[in-house]
Amino acid sequence: MSNRKLLISFIVLIAFANTSIAQTLNENTGWFAWFNSYKFSKNWGLHFDGQVRSADNWRYVRNVLIRPGITYHFNPKNNVTVGYAYVGTFNRLVGVPKNSLTESRIWEQYINNMSFGAVSLQNRFRLEQRFIERQADDIFSQRLRYFVRTIIPLAKQEGKFSKGPYAALQDEIFFTIQNKEKLNDSFFDQNRVYGAVGYRFSPKVDLEAGYINQYVKGLNTNVSNNVIQLAVYTRF
Repeated sequence: MSNRKLLISFIVLIAFANTSIAQTLNENTGWFAWFNSYKFSKNWGLHFDGQVRSADNWRYVRNVLIRPGITYHFNPKNNVTVGYAYVGTFNRLVGVPKNSLTESRIWEQYINNMSFGAVSLQNRFRLEQRFIERQADDIFSQRLRYFVRTIIPLAKQEGKFSKGPYAALQDEIFFTIQNKEKLNDSFFDQNRVYGAVGYRFSPKVDLEAGYINQYVKGLNTNVSNNVIQLAVYTRF
């Protein structure tokens, strides 16, 4: 598959993902993320990502996410991970009993990595068991997520991409598969489309900045969140 065909495929995917957007509440936020993987033997490794997300119009820190896990590598192209996630939500609302809410998750995922010359393509399937604290009643739910991401070098490469500028394109779609009637009463939960530019300093470190459109299906109000994200990727 050529770089042009791969790029066209992502544009089509992005267009399709956003066709369902109707009248929504618009927000503007900022996210900072660090994604890290550490391989300590031929088959075993650790995963960690941490994220900080702002409230609308960058007013304050609304969400903190910490997600560790342990990974088994079948080979360089396929791996599975099991982990835990802490998600803290810190609001500044008036007239609610609790402005601090916590969600705990157990999660399992499978990743397949492919390459087409210097271009990489990753497919990820993640299942989450969610223990959600709410204002009145805590609930348990399960969610399925599918994620696809490609990195396209912006300078000519000899063999595998190891250093230089690149473009990143990705999409992730979320489906509620248990207790959806207690959340948004919909199988579809949300979609995140992302485009970014970055620089690979070495095979171990990437820095990128980009834009996410996060469309969230709500019970009464849908949200279209315009996100500016700064992300660091490390691999050891």
